[in-house]
Amino acid sequence: MSELQQHQSDVVLGLDTFGDISHDKTGAPVHAAQVIRDVVEQATLADQVGVDAITLGEHHRDDFAISSPEMVLAAIASRTERILLGTGVTVLSSDDPVRVYERFATLDAVSNGRAEIILGRGSFTESFPLFGFDMNDYDSLFTEKLELFAQLRSEGSIHWAGRHRSSLTGQEVFPKTEHADGLPTWIGVGGSPHSVLRTVRMGIPMMLAIIGGDPARFAPFANLYRQAQDEAGYGTPGHPARMPLGVHSPGHIAQTDEQARDELWVHFAANRNRIGQERGWPETTREEFEAEADSGALHVGSPETVATKIANTITALGAQRFDLKYANGTMPHDLLMQSIKLYGTEVIPRVRAMLNA
Repeated sequence: MSELQQHQSDVVLGLDTFGDISHDKTGAPVHAAQVIRDVVEQATLADQVGVDAITLGEHHRDDFAISSPEMVLAAIASRTERILLGTGVTVLSSDDPVRVYERFATLDAVSNGRAEIILGRGSFTESFPLFGFDMNDYDSLFTEKLELFAQLRSEGSIHWAGRHRSSLTGQEVFPKTEHADGLPTWIGVGGSPHSVLRTVRMGIPMMLAIIGGDPARFAPFANLYRQAQDEAGYGTPGHPARMPLGVHSPGHIAQTDEQARDELWVHFAANRNRIGQERGWPETTREEFEAEADSGALHVGSPETVATKIANTITALGAQRFDLKYANGTMPHDLLMQSIKLYGTEVIPRVRAMLNA
């Protein structure tokens, strides 16, 4: 077995949600407070059925309930035992890296070392005006704050200066974590070579977001990620260990392919079309949806179908982690619970068996 195959056999299989505002059985939107309570219940079920990780996205808009993922994760920590607790993503550009690190170090303590964080710029930008940041600084904010966060992971005294926050002259962050290498961290990447190379330069693993198109078309980014590590000496004596690759894609699971697609379609379309109105996209069609389900990023269908597609995605990209974004638009809580149960009890065992075959 090759080193890459060995890593894939130990793959981490997680779930992800933005806390999408769901609808009840009458079609009415559920209050955000109830959605947050439902997310805690969903994560608790995920822990019980053997899912490895749960990540929560940060948003500041009315179609997603979660604006403070670490608060919800702390509630989940009190009701779970083994599942990793992370964000997908934390919008670092519009937050303070020191405060972010200390909040997640605290979450790591109360969860007995299960906290992790995925850092990103955010594909939604509502947090920038909300917290007083200029969109003209979109790139420089993330670059500067990511550099600081990378230093904070040493958990030692920090000497740093930048343009967007006050300098640090030997201060430390508290509490310290119990991890030898600091808080477990990923960087969310949408698919640009510059972003891929930055993860290697920072020494922080890459989580590749694949939300459209054939996952195999992202192989050049995965190969670049590994090549850059080779050139930097990762995995050789005197250098850091090689970093894993994670993948994030949307999906839904039901007993049959037809049932899963029918359950997902109306909610997927509502979500996609609302965002499309904001961004000038044409309305999506059932034909586009079916194409994404057949050969694109949607991992939707029966447990066998979804497991096969996840295993193919992991193999095509050489990934060591796959997170399924199980919440898509207005889908009701009971269907999300059904999908989570099938993911843990039927999909995950199938994926592991396929990768070990």
